[in-house]
Amino acid sequence: MIIPVRCFTCGKVIGNKWDQYLDLLQLDYTEGDALDALQLVRYCCRRMLMTHVDLIEKLLNYNSILSKLLSYVVYLLTRTSGEIRQQLEEDANLLKKFSSLEA
Repeated sequence: MIIPVRCFTCGKVIGNKWDQYLDLLQLDYTEGDALDALQLVRYCCRRMLMTHVDLIEKLLNYNSILSKLLSYVVYLLTRTSGEIRQQLEEDANLLKKFSSLEA
């Protein structure tokens, strides 16, 4: 699914290293060399990256509502607070309009 933010065992932040790890693997680094380059020396942290299976994109293909929700969340995360407030107000107005049509 989504890479955990912290190592389950020691609590070190590892979530920000996933993309870098994949990039290093694309550059033909071995898994061990890539983890060494990311300065992950504890075997518990190394395990977190080496055994992670990224399934979120595959799962989103099977649920269009979840896919739309994730796209909406990403959209909101890339906006400023004023833009978010405006978008949420517009969405709330649309929901009111649609709910009044159904009644």
